[in-house]
Amino acid sequence: PMPKGAILIVDDTAENLEVVSQILEDAGYEVAMAINGDRALKLVDHYPPDLILLDVQMPVMDGFATCGHLKHNPVTADIPVIFMTALNDIDHKVKGFELGAVDYITKPFQEPELLARVNTHLQLRHWSKTLETRVQERTQELQQSQLQLVQHEKMSALGNLMAGVAHEINNPLGFLHNNLLPAQVYIQGLFALLDLYQAKYPGDDPDIEAKMMAIDLDFVRTDLPQLLTSMESGVQRIREISDGLRTFSRRDQDRQVAFQIQDGIESTLLLLKHRTKANAIRPAITIQKNYGEIPPVMCFPGQLNQVFMNILANAIDAFDENNCGKSYQEIEQNPNQITIQTSVVGESVQVEICDNGCGMTSETVARIFEQGFTTKTVGKGTGLGMAIAQQIIEEKHDGILTCTSELGKGTKFAIAIPISP
Repeated sequence: PMPKGAILIVDDTAENLEVVSQILEDAGYEVAMAINGDRALKLVDHYPPDLILLDVQMPVMDGFATCGHLKHNPVTADIPVIFMTALNDIDHKVKGFELGAVDYITKPFQEPELLARVNTHLQLRHWSKTLETRVQERTQELQQSQLQLVQHEKMSALGNLMAGVAHEINNPLGFLHNNLLPAQVYIQGLFALLDLYQAKYPGDDPDIEAKMMAIDLDFVRTDLPQLLTSMESGVQRIREISDGLRTFSRRDQDRQVAFQIQDGIESTLLLLKHRTKANAIRPAITIQKNYGEIPPVMCFPGQLNQVFMNILANAIDAFDENNCGKSYQEIEQNPNQITIQTSVVGESVQVEICDNGCGMTSETVARIFEQGFTTKTVGKGTGLGMAIAQQIIEEKHDGILTCTSELGKGTKFAIAIPISP
């Protein structure tokens, strides 16, 4: 079927306008008219047509000049222009094609020729737009597939690594834990035996007295139990780290499972602890946690943990960048702080992660989830982290991920996850 569309006729002769418009209207086209180039340019700015029939010879602004303006305007540059002329001059036609015209119609008008040329170029424009749309759709699909592949590979590699590390830690950890209690019992038994020897044989042997002084027996009696207690605390701390590794690296199944989001946040903070503690350059980054009473949510835990990691790691990166050139004391006066808040809002669990870093401009915020966009220097960012985070929240969990920021004040990411899918 012949594609119908809006056509603008530009001609300074009323008779020509009437003849051409009648032919096109009878054929079912929507027609607009302009008597000169200036009026045509004003009209197309507000109502861009699908095709322009443009007379070559007009006073003040001829067809060539009008066509030049149309092609230099991004709004009208891709609108096909067909010149109308009574001249059969090859030079004129070459000039028109060089300006961007797609065809010529010779006066006096022949209805079959006019309709055939108009129909052909409208079909070409329709096919071109359809092709552009399909290319955009395929490009978006490819980008989404690339994001999913990158995310899957990153999570798979990270999950395998952390699960392996946790497993390797657990073996010697179990050995230490299982042997500390018997060691305490043995030591208490040895101390009791020493007490018994001293009670049964209180004689002052110089060699024994010298050895007791050399090893500072009284101090050992006091310090050794405390030393074992410290070792038990250290073993417990390592166990917590191992548990955090396993929680963060949970391998997602093909379906969602119930998961306590705060456990994921805690495991992520544990893995980032080495980046938040104080060092020679800056004080510790304060983590303020305001956890509300929230139920478990149905989700893919490993993927959510990746989102938390991306957001929190970016906040720490922003602090590092903002701290450049500042003294330790200057940073202490306005300490780096990340605030994490969880709550139930309607039928969703909401997580807000805020920092008081350098913030971002509105232009940067508008592009923060764009694939390939990064605010980091070359070699320090791929531009995929936040794009993946948005895909995980919005596509995998039917949730919402938003970012608000004020330059010089800080940034807030808000995550809303439905409690039930």
